[in-house]
Amino acid sequence: MLGNIWRLLGQTRVPTDRAARGVFGEREAAKLLKKKGCRILQRNWRNGKDELDLIVQDGAMLVFVEVRSRAAEAVVNGYQSVSAKKKTCLLRACRAYLRQLRPRPPYFRFDIVEVRLGMGEDFSIHHYENVPLFPDSFT
Repeated sequence: MLGNIWRLLGQTRVPTDRAARGVFGEREAAKLLKKKGCRILQRNWRNGKDELDLIVQDGAMLVFVEVRSRAAEAVVNGYQSVSAKKKTCLLRACRAYLRQLRPRPPYFRFDIVEVRLGMGEDFSIHHYENVPLFPDSFT
C-alpha cells in the first residue's frame, strides 16, 4: 500500500519500505533501459508463482530482466544476490514466456539491473548484460 501511495504521489526520494523500494528500483531500471533504446514489453509478468520483473525488446533481442534493489551498504551486490534457486525460478518463467510466443524470437538474453539505494534522493544503477542463465543446450 505504501508503495502505491508513494508512486501515485510521484515521489523522487528513495523509499524506506521494502515493497516501495522494489517498485522504485523497477521504475528506475525501466527508465535506464528506455534511455538505452529498449522498448518495455511487460512489467511483472507472472507464470504461477514465478515472476519476470521486466521483459524488453533491444533491437532484435528479447531481454528478460531481473531488478535487484539493494541498500547502498549491502555486502552482497545485486548480481551476486541472484541465488541458484532464484535462477531456477527465472529460467522456468523465461521458458514459459517463450513457449507462448509465435514466432519465437531468434535471440534472447538475461540481464540484471541493480539499483543501489542510499539516503534521500541518492541512488546508483548498474546494468549487467547477458548474464548466464540459459544452459548451452537451450534453444
